[in-house]
Amino acid sequence: MDKKIDFSIYESKIKNKLSAKRYYHSMQVAAQARSLAEKYGADKDKAYLAGMLHDIMKEVSYEDTLKYCDENGIKLTKLERDTYKILHGIAGADYIRQNCNINDVDIINSVRYHVTARAGMSLLEKIIYLADFTSSDRDFDGVDNLRAAVQININEGMRAALSSSIKELLDKGNCYIHPDTIEAYNDVMADMLHN
Repeated sequence: MDKKIDFSIYESKIKNKLSAKRYYHSMQVAAQARSLAEKYGADKDKAYLAGMLHDIMKEVSYEDTLKYCDENGIKLTKLERDTYKILHGIAGADYIRQNCNINDVDIINSVRYHVTARAGMSLLEKIIYLADFTSSDRDFDGVDNLRAAVQININEGMRAALSSSIKELLDKGNCYIHPDTIEAYNDVMADMLHN
């Protein structure tokens, strides 16, 4: 970024909106995002900020998140309306634009797509998606394999993370897989197969 970011302003905002556990997670994602940005040559400050803000709407109730989206003219598909887990990224992207004075499209999209991913992700979007999966506070089965994949290269990390996410959703049954997630997986695979 061109000017120095005062991270304390944003840290205060997330502290006021999140539980201690979610705040801790957000700070761990920010740290992991900065580390991945350094590894892959992205802007470390933008990565840290996007990581910090990615879950800013995570603990807002389903009803209030829908209300926020409706009041702010955010168009949602039926799938997005029906899937609470997806909503916080969509609402969060708009929230940081309106309430945190974030105008950087890459940061906004990184928050927007940190749950579903999408085809054609920027480097920063991939970093935030992966940082959320692999931050130091994560301890689910397979997280160490994901952390290792992220160290191989960014697309191997994305392939592993998207595969894990899609498998988890299929294993749960009875839930949607957002088309953006499928398109992201196919996009990463095409990139890996042709490069």
